[in-house]
Amino acid sequence: MPKDLAELSGSVLTREHIRALLQVKPPLVENLIDVDTQLQPNGVDLTVRRIEKLTSPGCVDFSNAERTLSETEPLGFVDDQVFLRPGAYKVMYNEIVHLPKDVMAFGAPRTSLIRCGVTLETGFWDAGYEGRSETLLVVHTEQGFVVKRNARLLQLIFVKLVAAPDGGYCGIYQSENIDQ
Repeated sequence: MPKDLAELSGSVLTREHIRALLQVKPPLVENLIDVDTQLQPNGVDLTVRRIEKLTSPGCVDFSNAERTLSETEPLGFVDDQVFLRPGAYKVMYNEIVHLPKDVMAFGAPRTSLIRCGVTLETGFWDAGYEGRSETLLVVHTEQGFVVKRNARLLQLIFVKLVAAPDGGYCGIYQSENIDQ
């Protein structure tokens, strides 16, 4: 039986702790296709819902007053797969993440991607974030890469914070893509 979560400050959550947090309302992660396959010793694999091609430049600034996100165009799956030429693509995941105010997360590409010349670029998932996340998939190999629908691409690792911040995440991406 796992230690009480209160005792885990500053620790990476294990499969047993994650499994326990999948049982609460709201669950740590929902819409898992197969819990036993996606639950890893130190995280949860997220699966592909949609892949989009970037079609316009974006812009960032200090205050976000002039922030502009790149426009995208969805790529359709043909026979449950999509071929990606070298370049950058936005990936949306099937799973919806609900981080408590005392847990943050970070993601890493599954090592199979790296062995194929492909990687993911991710940000941190701040404590209190809820949403269906997006990351950047970069195909480096000249041969391209095939992604199957629902493929496991990213392992999300959860860290129990030493103390909950005064507030949780409250940026523009809160509750992103939940209705999609």
